[in-house]
Amino acid sequence: MKLFSCLMALLLFLLHAVPGLGLPKDTLHCLEYHGYCFHLKSCPKPFAAFGTCYRRRKTCCIDTTSHSHICQEEGGHCVPPEIRCLQEQVGLCPRRGWKCCTEV
Repeated sequence: MKLFSCLMALLLFLLHAVPGLGLPKDTLHCLEYHGYCFHLKSCPKPFAAFGTCYRRRKTCCIDTTSHSHICQEEGGHCVPPEIRCLQEQVGLCPRRGWKCCTEV
């Protein structure tokens, strides 16, 4: 988790340093508070809504427990429900109904 935080800090620094590559201000605000941008209007539990991302097209969600796992951080891939996983794993996906798979 510390590696992820360091990589995010480096990414944010580079996005600020290179002209034209900046993220929208609402997205930067979300990431500064270690939030995640979901394609949902409401956040899944245990997340709490904390504004918007990508010019109000997504919801910024903040983890309220620090115990939940984001699929991609755990090495998984988010796939739509019609795709069958060979091996599913626990993890949150940004789109409603999608599941987290280690192998498709």
